[in-house]
Amino acid sequence: MSTQFTVDIYQNEYLPEGGTEVNAIVTVTATGGVPAGGGPSAAAAEVIIIDTSGSMGYPASKMTAAKQATAAAIDTLRDGVAFAIIAGSHRAELVYPADGRLIAASAQTRTAAKEAVARVKPDGGTAIGSWLRLAHRLFTDHSVPGAIHHTILLTDGNNQHESDLQLREALAECAGSFTCDARGVGTDWVVAELRTVASALLGTVDIVADPAGLAADFQAMTEHAMGKAVAGVALRVWSPQGSSVRFVKQVLPAVEDLTGRRAQSGPLSGDYPLGAWGAESRDYHVCVEVRPGGVGDEMLGARVSLVLPGGDVAAQGLVRAVWTGDEALSTRINAQVAHYTGQAELAQAIQDGLEARRDGDTDTATTRLGRAVQLAAASGNTAIGELLGKVVEVEDPATGTVRLKATVNEADEMTLDSRSSKTVRVGKTGH
Repeated sequence: MSTQFTVDIYQNEYLPEGGTEVNAIVTVTATGGVPAGGGPSAAAAEVIIIDTSGSMGYPASKMTAAKQATAAAIDTLRDGVAFAIIAGSHRAELVYPADGRLIAASAQTRTAAKEAVARVKPDGGTAIGSWLRLAHRLFTDHSVPGAIHHTILLTDGNNQHESDLQLREALAECAGSFTCDARGVGTDWVVAELRTVASALLGTVDIVADPAGLAADFQAMTEHAMGKAVAGVALRVWSPQGSSVRFVKQVLPAVEDLTGRRAQSGPLSGDYPLGAWGAESRDYHVCVEVRPGGVGDEMLGARVSLVLPGGDVAAQGLVRAVWTGDEALSTRINAQVAHYTGQAELAQAIQDGLEARRDGDTDTATTRLGRAVQLAAASGNTAIGELLGKVVEVEDPATGTVRLKATVNEADEMTLDSRSSKTVRVGKTGH
């Protein structure tokens, strides 16, 4: 079964006289996905990048676990999926295959790849941008139309052998070529750094504090990638003459601001990249500034379309604006809009609070993390609430009254930081 898309719009379309801001939550749902046994519609390529810098050898269990995890990912690849393994240090080296190109997964190539990985030894520094550039070259050479390109990147340290500018330039070069799920093992890496990588490449970031958890995580990420069926999907937002799109944000499964990635697709429309899709559902917050209207006026505030790589529109939804003098209607905030506005604030409050805590600003840290506790409790985001409870003593979640813990496990703090933007869905009660 080929992938089918639907678009649902959740909003309060009513504005007060003279009101200009239109908000909507756009739920995009894909059903179907990769046919049994794969197939042409599920052409895929996978590159696994493992940090092989000298620090991966201390303790030795880190490198051992990384090799085992890579082997687990290799075993999860479907037959025919093109793949390669990169060893990353202060330079990028192709571990497998030896000829510098991606190779199709088979029983023979999987065995050869795992043997090559087993021979890798930790040495050197860390230059993540160079690792990503090599992956980009491999994917560019692959050049199978419509292929799903995915990378797993593992590191245990910070990007000390290249500048921030070099990393940003590498990310700009790679954006749109592949998605990247970034993982940090241990606690000597920088969450903000890997978040930047994952954000630019439409992937996820997380911590694997204990190297023993790497194999299961690598296997899960590879299985997820193998479930993707359509690459290069975009959200096209058309808004009428005289209006402007204030922002487009992914708000489920995680907060990701897509506003700056707009590519103009027409005089009044722009496309926002959504990456590759399998059978899944994601939510987006679209905010449009329209010309003010009078009571009784109605207009189409935005047309939201799901666009496939060839330009075909797979699904569409309409965002309306209706001006009313009924205050009860115009002041009602749609439940989905309110929920996700809170989830975005929650992510920011956590990141602000943890940064203040690291800077020794206890007042700001207490205030921001207290607000995060309050938002997590109000929205039912129990997973984040539990992580917050490892950093602060919660006295009253309803009011956000907390005390900073004197001692916090570094892995707990990094887990909260790396998962701060993960969201939960509100129960939908109507459009």
